[in-house]
Amino acid sequence: MGRLRRADLTAWLFLAPALILLAVFSFWPVLFGSLLAFTDYSLIRETHWVGLDNFRYIFDNEMFVTGLKNSLLFLLIVPFVQIGALGLAVLVNNKLPGIRYFRAAFYVPVVTTVSVVGIMWGFMFHEQGALNYVLTTLQLVNSPVGWLSNDTIALFSIMFVTLWRGLGWYMVMYLAALQAVPAEMQEAAILDGANRWQRFWKITVPMLRPTIAVCSILSVLAALKAYQEVDVLTQGGPMNSTFTGLYYAYDQGLKHLKLPRALAASFVVSIFCIGIALLCLRYIKPRHR
Repeated sequence: MGRLRRADLTAWLFLAPALILLAVFSFWPVLFGSLLAFTDYSLIRETHWVGLDNFRYIFDNEMFVTGLKNSLLFLLIVPFVQIGALGLAVLVNNKLPGIRYFRAAFYVPVVTTVSVVGIMWGFMFHEQGALNYVLTTLQLVNSPVGWLSNDTIALFSIMFVTLWRGLGWYMVMYLAALQAVPAEMQEAAILDGANRWQRFWKITVPMLRPTIAVCSILSVLAALKAYQEVDVLTQGGPMNSTFTGLYYAYDQGLKHLKLPRALAASFVVSIFCIGIALLCLRYIKPRHR
């Protein structure tokens, strides 16, 4: 028992520096910020407890309600990201000459800074940009489309950019999981007469369930917290149609210095993130036999 306790103490001592950093720079700011959402905190005035007033304000505000709806609408890209990433992983899992260059090419959007992404896709989506030039040249559209200036399609254009940026990240995770699938299982299935499609559904997919669960939860959280692409491409426009819940928090906190309202909006988005993540854990969790 003494040896076990000594081992536990040693483990906690090794974990202590990281836990202290997390407590100071993550846990405490989250807790303190959550408490400030229930106050009228100001940098120049005395702080008072106001209860749910900030939450009532944001839910009565059309911009926040629109932003929250748009954040939930972002969840539509999650299945496409996961299916696309898994498909790419299967493709680049083959041992072909130069396959490493294809893997690197698919991963480039992940390491590209958001400012560069904004410049590139801003040019692509411009009414006189490359995308409209191709579409009008092929006579697929009669006039240039306002991908970022039309309030009906601007959000979907940003969602496409988010999809493009996320594919490479999840592809790498799926690729690592695919390479961990035992070759003996595939060989046994081949000897039993299973074709490639049957091997994929009966062996590969069940073995990937833990990775699918993790990737699904991460992509759901990333979709709900969409902010960067909105900021660099539309700044919430046109007509506030691309506001998301997190962008509303940024707008209130840093642009208008309404910190309690920003914290209240962030608190609500966090609750949605936790709730949907728990649903994912319940329905996508790995099956243990």
